[in-house]
Amino acid sequence: MRITRLLTAVVSAAILLPASATAASAASIGSYVALGDSYTSGPFIPVQRLDPLGCGRSTANYPSVLAAALHAGRFTDVSCAGADTTNMTRPQSVPFNGTNLPQLGALRIDTDLVTLGIGGNDYGVFSSLTSTCPGLRAGDPTGNPCEEHFAGSVTSAIDNIGPRVEAVLAAIHERSPRARVLVVGYPRIAPDRGYCPDLLPFADGDYAWLNTVEEALNRTLADAVDGDGKAQFVDTFGPSRGHDACARGGSAWINGKDQNVFEAAAYHPLKAGMVGMAAVVLKSLR
Repeated sequence: MRITRLLTAVVSAAILLPASATAASAASIGSYVALGDSYTSGPFIPVQRLDPLGCGRSTANYPSVLAAALHAGRFTDVSCAGADTTNMTRPQSVPFNGTNLPQLGALRIDTDLVTLGIGGNDYGVFSSLTSTCPGLRAGDPTGNPCEEHFAGSVTSAIDNIGPRVEAVLAAIHERSPRARVLVVGYPRIAPDRGYCPDLLPFADGDYAWLNTVEEALNRTLADAVDGDGKAQFVDTFGPSRGHDACARGGSAWINGKDQNVFEAAAYHPLKAGMVGMAAVVLKSLR
């Protein structure tokens, strides 16, 4: 799907801005910088950029869709798969002998808009869940073995992410004092009811726990924004209800367990998810 078709999907979304509000927003966006991890960059979503290839940065990720919808005069996307808050100020080594420069280096004094999607990789939160939970299902398919395995360590780690995000926000404001800064939360992976072990192979009882983990992470991001006092939090968890990895009929925003190098990374946003997230972010720009 070309970027024009993605924009058509965004424009037709029910949550979109009125035309007058969109025009007003677009007129004010001379320079837009996107920062973040793989939920921003969009690994395996066609077409992948080569600067560097290891970042999994798609030309159809939500920042690209948003930038086109806003007619941003200058758009810079430095998001990168695997990034955490430390990679805002430090270079990040990526596969294929590549390096992504410190992401905050893309900010300028005249930057008008910044989106930031970060936190899920800090302390290995997401990677711990996706690498451990599926393997525990066989031993207790109807229980909550992953929750019992981590015994609160994941939520404790999440509590420590907030101060890191606040520090990143302070650094963004310092570099781009006039920019509008949006912290974009993480969309829903698991449904609020029902199971789909063929796509999301967590134990049944761990579905609810996975939702509480995501809710805790998003709440931590929102609290960091409140503490910052200048940025804005964009909730994508609520709007993605019914678009989880178990959703059928093409309505899923999130890929399941299978890595698809022509569509999306495992447990990551699909192209439809990027369109949905772009629409949510665009609505927040009223």
